[in-house]
Order: sequence, then C-alpha cells, then structure tokens
Amino acid sequence: MKYSLIIPVYNRPDEVDELLASLCSQTSGGFEVVVVEDGSDVPCRDVVERYADRLTIKYYTKPNSGPGQTRNYGAERSEGEWLIVLDSDVVLPPGYIAAVDEELAATACEAFGGPDRAHESFSPVQKAINYSMTSFFTTGGIRGGRRKLDKFYPRSFNMGVRADLYRRLGGFSKMRFGEDIDFSIRIFKSGARCRLFPGAWVWHKRRTDFRKFFRQVHNSGIARVNLYKKYPESLKLVHLLPALFTIGVALLAVVFLAGLVHLGLGLWMGFFGGSGCNMGLVVAYFGGALMVVSLLPLLLYSLIILVDSWARNRSLHVGLLSIPASFIQLLGYGSGFLRAWWLRCICGRNEELQAFKDSFYK
Repeated sequence: MKYSLIIPVYNRPDEVDELLASLCSQTSGGFEVVVVEDGSDVPCRDVVERYADRLTIKYYTKPNSGPGQTRNYGAERSEGEWLIVLDSDVVLPPGYIAAVDEELAATACEAFGGPDRAHESFSPVQKAINYSMTSFFTTGGIRGGRRKLDKFYPRSFNMGVRADLYRRLGGFSKMRFGEDIDFSIRIFKSGARCRLFPGAWVWHKRRTDFRKFFRQVHNSGIARVNLYKKYPESLKLVHLLPALFTIGVALLAVVFLAGLVHLGLGLWMGFFGGSGCNMGLVVAYFGGALMVVSLLPLLLYSLIILVDSWARNRSLHVGLLSIPASFIQLLGYGSGFLRAWWLRCICGRNEELQAFKDSFYK
C-alpha cells in the first residue's frame, strides 16, 4: 500500500461523507483510508460503512484527546509507505492522488504539504474566511499555495510524510494548538526534505461563522508564541505583522476617541461657551480632523480587501464579508500573540498557554 490517508473526526459525519465521496472519484488508486473517531457524540460509523465496498477503509473509535493524538492513533494502525493527514472538513479534487504521484516522481522528498481553496458550493462566509487566510493582504500569501522563497511548513489539513519518518519523529506532539507546525519544524530539524506540492490542493471548508473563526486564529496566535519558546528560530517577521496591526488599530482607536472628545468639547464650547464660541469651533474642527485621520487607514485597507476579494471571488457579497473576516484574522491572531507574549515572555510563565480549551475542532 503506497498511501494511508489519516482522518481524525469529531462530530462531523456529513463532512466525512463528502470527503469519502471525493476519495471514490480519485483518478489514481493505491491508498487506504483510516478514519479515527475522537470521542464524538455524533459518530460517523454508518457513513464509513456505506463506503466499505468502494474504498479500502478502516474505522476506529477512541476517547477524546484532540486531533494530534488522534492522528497518531490512526498512524499506528496504518499500512501505507506514506501517511497523508487530512482534516475531516476537506474535499479532494479527482486528481489529488495523481498530483501527489507526479510530484513524488519528479523530485524526491520525505514530507510535503499542499494548499487549500474554496469550493463554489461553500457559503459566502466560508469563502470570505478562506480569502482572509490566503490573501497577500492578510497573511502575506504564505498559505495561498504559491512557491515559497523560504521553507514550506505543511499544515495538518493537507500534509504528507513518509511513514518511517513519521514514526521515527514520534508523530504529533501533545501540543493542543500549533501541533502541525511543531511537527513540521521537527521534520526540518531531522534533515528531511519537505516540499510544497502546488498541484495537490484540497477544498477546505474552514470555519462556518466569524465567532468560531476568531477562536481559531486567537489560538493560533497563542500557539505561535508557544512554538517560539520551544524553537526561537521559528519566529519570523511575518508572524509579528498581525500583532503590529493590532497595536496600530488600537492606537487609531485611541486617536478616534480623542477626536470624538475634542469634537464634543468644541461643540459644547460653541453652543454654551459664550465668548469662547470661536475657540470651540477650532477645537471641534481639530477633533473632526483627528477622527477622519484615524479612520482613513482602516477605510483604505477595507477598500483594498473589498476590491481584491471581489476580483478573486467574483462576488460583491463575498468581497464585503472579506472585510470583517480579514480584520478578525489579523486582530484575532495579533491579540492571541500579544496575550501569550506578555504572559510567557514578559511575565515569565513557563507553562504552555491555550485559550478556548474546548475548541480543538470548533
């Protein structure tokens, strides 16, 4: 068996159904599917059994421990030379396995990762979130599937690694968040070759609403500091940009509030200040100018997001939703990063931080 596809699942039978259906449409074979139920309240056993005559498939259940340990559980029970780790909320295009075959035949490596895209059937919110996670104007395009000048660190929604390397490295660590980047770092530290496979992309549903999306990216910001404490060299300039954006937005908010106070004070002086009427107008104009100056950068950034997302998704609706999605992506990640940086690097807390502890899959 060449490939074992490892799929951890938590309360997502409908999504597993879509993923397994896409596996039945692959133009190349040579793979088994290992589905591991991670303590779900709504199991997908019946879904898996419907595909037993079309796929070489294994199904296991275990107590809940989070996706990283669940992947390890599946890997221990797999038979493939390569382990391909997938999230349960992805769908594979028909040529996915063929693309992996082609890339492996072209250039040898021990690990790889592929990008993700939004399917036409996804909701406008999912498309907007996908944009915010892949756009140059939000993440610098580091997750958009372009060829990188620096190392490419595979993510667990679409990651492949030779089975012998996986087991030699001990699989995923017990980190609750950022465990896929931790694993990618250990792959590079082992001296293994890791590549981006641009053609081995998947459709990735991501989160279904902005509240869940904030929880995800806030945890990701915290995880980046936890990773920095383990691997100081892993922190790059691009990882600091959301924190700088968050600080910048906070400063602009202070300027806006100062302008609002000056505007209110100036109007009060103009109406009730008697001889200070002219001075009140000056103060009011100054306050209004501060408010405009503070809003202009945010309005300009929002306009850039709107135009770029509209052009990419060919939808004004998705373009408009991409504005709050982009702000949530940057502010959520930035606030998580700053929070963890303060507690771990300034206050000296040694233990790994995590927020929204019940949100491994949410």
